[in-house]
Amino acid sequence: MHRSAARFIERIRRSRAYATLLPTSITRWVRTVAWLSVVVNIGIVGTGGLVRLTGSGMGCETWPYCTADSLIPTPELGIHGLIEFGNRTLTGVLVVVAALAFLSVLRLQPRRPDLVRLSFAIGVGIIVQAVVGGVTVWLHLHPSIVGFHFLLSAALVVLATVFAHRVYAGQGPRESGVSRGYAGLAWATAASVAVTVAIGVLLTGSGPHAGDEAAARNGLDPILWQHIHAWPGYLTFALSVLLMAGAFRTSPSLDLRRWVGILLAVEFVQIAVGLWQARTGLPIVLVNIHMVLAVALVAAMTAVLLHLERRVVAQDVAPEPSPVEASAR
Repeated sequence: MHRSAARFIERIRRSRAYATLLPTSITRWVRTVAWLSVVVNIGIVGTGGLVRLTGSGMGCETWPYCTADSLIPTPELGIHGLIEFGNRTLTGVLVVVAALAFLSVLRLQPRRPDLVRLSFAIGVGIIVQAVVGGVTVWLHLHPSIVGFHFLLSAALVVLATVFAHRVYAGQGPRESGVSRGYAGLAWATAASVAVTVAIGVLLTGSGPHAGDEAAARNGLDPILWQHIHAWPGYLTFALSVLLMAGAFRTSPSLDLRRWVGILLAVEFVQIAVGLWQARTGLPIVLVNIHMVLAVALVAAMTAVLLHLERRVVAQDVAPEPSPVEASAR
């Protein structure tokens, strides 16, 4: 973490104004905020998708203002201006949740620098995401920057998932709780998820939902890339089935059966929605669900990887006998 950021965090931590307000242990409030961070970072993809799918990407013609003379949409912009401005406004909700997450772990005892860094990174990432959103508007929804905008959201979902996991898992040294082969299978599945999502971004950039009638497309053949997108999707599902089979041979304390089960459930619904939307002309509702499921898939896969490890439990060591006890023997 940059020195200036570290000094800023330390200044807030030592502030007496917050001493009686911030929790000093992992409470229900801290856990709730951690889960909320995951939910809102997934949810913003749904509202962002709605902007694109309704052709409202240029509903506000500039950024950060909606028009050259108005911060908020004017009546002339119609429903598209309201949809685009509504999505921008929800970014403020993400900032508030990120701030609450940061403050909720700032004064924990013993200190949790991992949670502080993660929550701070999420907040910075949301601000960067807002700037990228502005660049997207300035570049009139170029498919490359729109795709990067989505991938940045996926990265924030990963950070929020790691944050929530560590709130529950606690701190201290950790070790692998699975065999090397099972860990390799899990990481291969994660790589397949990453490829599936990346190709999905390229496919979206070639399809009809550009966010605006004048927005450019990337020139790829959408029919061909639908099939290319499906191949790693099916591979991911097959690898996840193997993960589930192997999960029954892992320690129940890792809770891998539950999380791999959630991963499989998300994949099953994602595949079903993908096939349905492809055969019905890409209706807006199904495409939006497909987008949200994509980042939910990323969150589930991240959770599976995090549960491959367990905390190291120190062995109880018998104390050395005292000289009195030794002589008595």
